[in-house]
Amino acid sequence: MKIGLYFGSFNPIHIGHLIIASHVANHGGVDQVWFVVSPQNPLKPSALLLNEHQRLHLVHLSIDDDPRLRVSDVEFRLPRPSYTIDTLTYLQEKYPQHQFSIVMGSDSFSNLQHWKNYELLIKHYSFIIYKRPRFDVTPPQDARVTILDAPLLELSATVIRNNIKSGKSIHYLVHDKVREEIERNHYYR
Repeated sequence: MKIGLYFGSFNPIHIGHLIIASHVANHGGVDQVWFVVSPQNPLKPSALLLNEHQRLHLVHLSIDDDPRLRVSDVEFRLPRPSYTIDTLTYLQEKYPQHQFSIVMGSDSFSNLQHWKNYELLIKHYSFIIYKRPRFDVTPPQDARVTILDAPLLELSATVIRNNIKSGKSIHYLVHDKVREEIERNHYYR
């Protein structure tokens, strides 16, 4: 089975994430897209993150009705901070029958040389890159890259968190079940 791994904090997961995952599932040459919820991204401050189990639950609420999409908490059981190469090594050992690709935006791909053991990522894994404005994709010669023109929204989790703090609506920005869970539990206030 071909699996696209979509890594992120998903703090919270929003419609933009879901649109990209759906587009990758439809056009990226994969059988499923797995949302890999990162408990601690080495490039982001963890103080701003909602509890990892709450973020995982919000992802479940968003995608449980779509068999093309799955949630993975694999990084919850690995050393922190989470490094993509370590996660992929673990997943490849646990699921040798699967072929894994990394799903990311061209903005993240442009920073790949700053990632731990990025040379091994390029050597052993393929990438599914969705274009982001102002970030051209120039893959290294030996990289296996599929480039997609995914529908993009100018939407970020920061905007959603700021709307919540300001008492503004997040309706249509997140899945309805996620919005209800955030409101019921007073997340991001």
